Amino acid sequence: MPPRSLRVNGVARDVASHLDTPLLWFLRDHLALPGTKFGCGAGVCGACTVHVDGEAVRACIVDLRELLGRSVVTIEGLSPDGSHPVQQAWLAEDVAQCGYCQPAQIMAAAALLRRKPKPSDADIDEVMSDIVCRCGTYQRVRRAIHRAAQGSRS
Repeated sequence: MPPRSLRVNGVARDVASHLDTPLLWFLRDHLALPGTKFGCGAGVCGACTVHVDGEAVRACIVDLRELLGRSVVTIEGLSPDGSHPVQQAWLAEDVAQCGYCQPAQIMAAAALLRRKPKPSDADIDEVMSDIVCRCGTYQRVRRAIHRAAQGSRS
């Protein structure tokens, strides 16, 4: 029998009655995890970025049916105490302004660093340009990712 659940932040969650629901709404409405934001609803702005099996994914365009047996990590599960190197670097570089896109930016950066522990500016720009930030703190984002890369190697 195929799995009828997925893991969210390390906890098995039954999704059998919600298979057609986009992950975003399951996280926000059913699990009360508001850190994953609604932006465009079409997977374009990146505000809803989470990790699925360690990769950055847009939660608004993936239905629960596609995630059965897989593992999802949200901003709340990345590091509940805020000790992840990317979270620490974000604070040190004072990245956030309005803060709306920050969970997605942090999740995208963490996935990048998992794949490429020492990213170039071009690597960072390629990944992070997919997350729309109206505040325009992209230079601080780049500095924070470099800082996190140094911290995660030490």
